[in-house]
Amino acid sequence: MGTVCAVILANKGYNVNLWGYNDEQIRQIREHRENRRFLAGTRLPISIELTADEQTVFQNAAMIVSAVPCVFLRSVWERLNEYLPPHTPIVSVTKGIENKTLQRPSQIIGKIVSARSMAVFSGPNIATELVQSLPATSTAASLDPTLAQLVQKVFSTNWFRIYTNTDVVGVELAGATKNVIAIAAGIIDGLHAGDNAKAALLTRGLVEITRLGVALGAQPETFAGLSGMGDLITTCISPSGRNRTFGQMIAKGSSVEEALDVIPGQVEGVNTCRSLMELCRTHNVEMPITTAVYQIIFEGKSAGQAITDLMTRRLKAENNPLK
Repeated sequence: MGTVCAVILANKGYNVNLWGYNDEQIRQIREHRENRRFLAGTRLPISIELTADEQTVFQNAAMIVSAVPCVFLRSVWERLNEYLPPHTPIVSVTKGIENKTLQRPSQIIGKIVSARSMAVFSGPNIATELVQSLPATSTAASLDPTLAQLVQKVFSTNWFRIYTNTDVVGVELAGATKNVIAIAAGIIDGLHAGDNAKAALLTRGLVEITRLGVALGAQPETFAGLSGMGDLITTCISPSGRNRTFGQMIAKGSSVEEALDVIPGQVEGVNTCRSLMELCRTHNVEMPITTAVYQIIFEGKSAGQAITDLMTRRLKAENNPLK
């Protein structure tokens, strides 16, 4: 997503520095003008400067976009913090929840850097579609409305429409939790359980995502929006989604380790699943689909048995979904 954001902004005429922690990877991208690991075939505009030098990357920066995977986020920002210019706003596109602290990406960054405006940027954004300039939408959320509007202006194009929001908690939680439901969607696909099952999963998955979000102070309507339902649908149906692919491989007999070794990049839903179980227990929130995914990944429960157990739970009314 970092490469995608760099391409979008460069194509709009902004000066962009793209930093990466791996010198060799940056050298290869610079040589080929292509991120062959994640976006093979996408030519990077010549105007994008590529660097692994943290001492110079922030020079003259008017905005910093953070696209570091959640599992590496704290260590990377602890490394970068001393070079960070004062008052430059940070926009986070990371999705996940840190295992040990149960913090969201903006909370992790905010604990490390000095006080400054921050925004989160999230939505149904498949990277390979964005670099093709296919029609898409996203949400820029911040407690600072001026920053949210700035992100909206900077990223909006005639094919990419950005909406603003003030519910940072809801937007980040939606972006993290949907990855776990996407693993479940992949399991359903791998078992050939059918479209009825997929529809039920998305619907009830959204209910439990919302239930947790409200318990943590988010606005329920956020989960019916682009960063909630929109991102959930895209992640659960896209054949290129890492989390859905992971679930599909598990259902077809691959071990967790085998699936993770084959899929490039971070399967964020695996780590997030651990965090969600802790949040469920801490806040006494019922999340049966998330629990089932956790049992499959970490306790060795079969996918078929997990589905049976979900379907034979105590019967209840559909109304009052937040209870």
